[in-house]
Amino acid sequence: MPKDTMTRRALLHCAVWSSVAAMTSTTAFAGVDAPYPAQPVTWVIPFAPGGATGRLSLLICDRLTRRLGQPFVLDHRPGAGGATATKSVASTAPDGYTILATSTANVITASTDRSPDADLIPVAGMARMPLLLLVSRQLPVKTLPEFLAYAKANPGKLSVGSAGPGTVQLLSAELFRTLGGLTWSTVHYRGSGPALTDLASGHIHAMFDNAASAVDLLRSGKVRALAVTTREHAAAFPDLPPVADVLPAFETSGFYGVAVPHGTPKAIVELLNREINAALADPDISRQFAEVGATPLIGDVGVYTATYRAEIMHWRKLVPQVSAKN
Repeated sequence: MPKDTMTRRALLHCAVWSSVAAMTSTTAFAGVDAPYPAQPVTWVIPFAPGGATGRLSLLICDRLTRRLGQPFVLDHRPGAGGATATKSVASTAPDGYTILATSTANVITASTDRSPDADLIPVAGMARMPLLLLVSRQLPVKTLPEFLAYAKANPGKLSVGSAGPGTVQLLSAELFRTLGGLTWSTVHYRGSGPALTDLASGHIHAMFDNAASAVDLLRSGKVRALAVTTREHAAAFPDLPPVADVLPAFETSGFYGVAVPHGTPKAIVELLNREINAALADPDISRQFAEVGATPLIGDVGVYTATYRAEIMHWRKLVPQVSAKN
C-alpha cells in the first residue's frame, strides 16, 4: 500500500475516533467543566476494614479504576454506626470526587429522623444479602434451637457483638432478643471486622453479620453459622435454616449502595450509575457475590432511588417494633 494512502487512512481513522470521543464527552459531561474523572476518587467506607461494605466496595472500585483510568481509593472512616462518614461526605464539594458507600445503617438512620442522608443523592445499588447468626466455636451449641434454648437458660450471661449503633447487625440482634424474650449484654464495635475478630477468639459469644464479612472465618472453621436472617433459605447457605423457623416474625437483610453529595452534576451521577451497574454485571463479580449470598442491585438512578426509599419505609415500620418491646 502506498505510504501516502496509509497516511490518509490513518488520519481519517484518527479524525473519526476524535469526533466520537468529542460527542461522548459532550453527552456524558454536559454541565461539567472538565472530563470526569480527571484525578483520584475517594470512596468512603463508614466502618473499619473487614466488613461487608468494604469487601463489596473493593470489587467495584477495582473495576472502576480499570474502566475510568483514575484510582478509586477506599477510605475507611468508622464511627457512630456510619454517621461520622455520612456527615463528612454530605458536607464535601459535590464534584464526584468523594463517594459514600452506603449500607443498611444509612436507611435505618434515615427511617428514624431526618439524617445526613437527606443531603445525599442515591447513585446506584451494590447488593442485598442475608445476615448470618454466628457463634463462637467455644459456645456449646450447634443449631439454632440449641442457641435459643441456651440463651434462655443463661439470662444475662451471653455477650453479643454489634457493628455499632443503628447498624443492621445490632437491629437484627435486638429483634432476635426481643422476639425470643432474651437477656444478654451487647458489645459495640466500630464495624463488624473488629467484632468478628473478638468472636473468633471467644471474647464475645455471638453476633449477626453478613457472610461477605465472615466468609474467611467460616471457611477456616473459626466461627460457626447457625441460621440466615431472610425469611427464605439462602441459595449460598442451603444447610442453614431461616431464623423465622423458630421466630416467625423475624426477617432482616443487608442493603448496600452508593451515594454522593447533593449538587453533584447529573452527568456524573449517571456515569457512575452506568459503570457500577456494568461492574455488577461482570461475571467474575457476580460469581464472588453469589458465593456470599449477595444479590446485585442493578438499575438506573430512578430505579435505585425508589428501591432506597422503599428500604427506608421498611425500617420505619420495623425499628419501632424493636424499640417498643425493650
